[in-house]
Amino acid sequence: MSDRADRFTVILDTDVLVGALVRNIILSFAEAGLFRARWSSTTIHGELEPAIMRAANLAPEKAALQRERIEVAFPEAEIAEDPALVASLSLPDPDDRHIFAAAIQTKAALIVTNNLKDFPQEALGAHQIEPISADSFIADCIDLAGPEAIAVLRNLRERFKRPEMDAEGFLRLVEERGLSQTATMLQEYRPLL
Repeated sequence: MSDRADRFTVILDTDVLVGALVRNIILSFAEAGLFRARWSSTTIHGELEPAIMRAANLAPEKAALQRERIEVAFPEAEIAEDPALVASLSLPDPDDRHIFAAAIQTKAALIVTNNLKDFPQEALGAHQIEPISADSFIADCIDLAGPEAIAVLRNLRERFKRPEMDAEGFLRLVEERGLSQTATMLQEYRPLL
């Protein structure tokens, strides 16, 4: 990993690991060293498989395989959240406290989540943690890393085989998955995708 990744840690909420495209973009950026990805034990062992099964209508074994692949690729990412810390935290949805605890424990700068309302800035701010949507986070990574991030996305696009996907198709897919900021950011890099 790069020195930059050692300084910039983010906690990934379950919801950003469920959809294949968003998950693959974010984890590909992490693999390239653009940041250090972390998640709570509850996220990876309790929430992810059922969420993937529901979202993608997958059989339990296929959802388990997705989770296992993530764990193998990022063995250092799991954070066993401190139960006392979890119990001491307050969020609109108490079931999200494990994510907040993992962020505090790792001194994460960001919690990447699409459930921003469940992570109010007034709760996170005392710990210098900001909530950010997956779309904003991906767009920020592209803005900050520029050609390096675009190379990661090009490699990801080139791995699509059924069907193969050109740059235009990739941009359409990004937009269709609700990543409008990312799609806008990628317009200037279209020839490099």
